[in-house]
Amino acid sequence: MTELKINNKYDLEERTAKFGENIILLCKTIKQDAITRPIINQLARSGTSVGANYMEANAASSKKDFRNKIYICKKEAQETKHWLRMISHCAPEQKDSTRKTWKECQELTLIFGKIVSSLKN
Repeated sequence: MTELKINNKYDLEERTAKFGENIILLCKTIKQDAITRPIINQLARSGTSVGANYMEANAASSKKDFRNKIYICKKEAQETKHWLRMISHCAPEQKDSTRKTWKECQELTLIFGKIVSSLKN
């Protein structure tokens, strides 16, 4: 079972899907009010689109199309980090789970950035 967990860390399709699921779970735990509602909406949209765009990248029609989709993954992950920061201020009781999710998002951002730069060279 440990080997499966290690391998899943590098399986970006599974990893981005789990990330989206974790974003959904986090959003569901936050009390909605006039301030948090639009932030939760933005967080859910950008956080779940990382995996959706990665799936599109895997079905790309060309290397250029693949690179563009991966770049979108990176952009969506960067946007998600912003919304996670905003949520941490709106819902300080969720600071630990927000921080953990932010760290995973940062790792995904770096991975997608490396893929994009590797494809340029």
